[in-house]
Amino acid sequence: MFSGFMVNTWTEATIVALVAGVVGFFVVLRGSAFVAHAVPNGSFAGAAGASLLGINAIVGLGVFSLLGALGIGVLGRRGRHDVVTALALVFMLGLGALFVSMSAEYEPEIYSLLFGEVLGISNTEVGPTAALAVVSIAAVAFLYRPLMLSSVLPEAGEARGVSAFRIELCFLVVVALATTMTVPVVGTLLIFSLMIGAPAAARSFTDRPLRAIVLSVAIALATVWAAIAIAYTTDRPVGFFVAAIGALSYAAGRAWAAWRRSRATTRPRDLESAR
Repeated sequence: MFSGFMVNTWTEATIVALVAGVVGFFVVLRGSAFVAHAVPNGSFAGAAGASLLGINAIVGLGVFSLLGALGIGVLGRRGRHDVVTALALVFMLGLGALFVSMSAEYEPEIYSLLFGEVLGISNTEVGPTAALAVVSIAAVAFLYRPLMLSSVLPEAGEARGVSAFRIELCFLVVVALATTMTVPVVGTLLIFSLMIGAPAAARSFTDRPLRAIVLSVAIALATVWAAIAIAYTTDRPVGFFVAAIGALSYAAGRAWAAWRRSRATTRPRDLESAR
């Protein structure tokens, strides 16, 4: 499990979990879960188009992720954001279906674009993924203060000169970068669960932003590590275990939050009865 090609698997999955935990925190905080779903699924068209042209799938993923994210940001400024996101999603998925129908790729290769291929990572994929991860996390660190302000108090941010539109575009570019590096590993249909499940669970456990980001990364790491180990021993799709563990972690977070609220409401009653 920890030798040969599996070394690349553990390395790549760790990098993906780090980025998903950090970027996903702001996805959940800003209520951008639909965008985080649309951009990876739309990028599938880029990978399929790149395969059709005989170029590296990462190039196609990056181009379509950026175009999709920027298109959603620009068009969503003037129209309903959810409508624009949905239209961008179905348009890019339609393009992906067209490119796949014109391609001579084998079915397993198309399958890996949708559900990832974390157990088949080559040495050439680790370097680009690590580079994109560094850029993504550095961008989040650079944008941290204005991103927090525009996410929590957008009116106060505008009053302080923080343009919500510019921050939105910058953040969508970060989401596109994260998508480009994570789709080949987790897949377009499953990065959503990793980028949403862990951060949403972390926010249920704590309200402090930095602590929530650290916890989000920890949950994402635990999710992918456990999913890989179980998939390796059972010979079942790793994506299923990523999605299942992500859902369970969120359920645990909500249960903890409910228990904490019940404790907070029973304490005043206990004090009153003691008097």
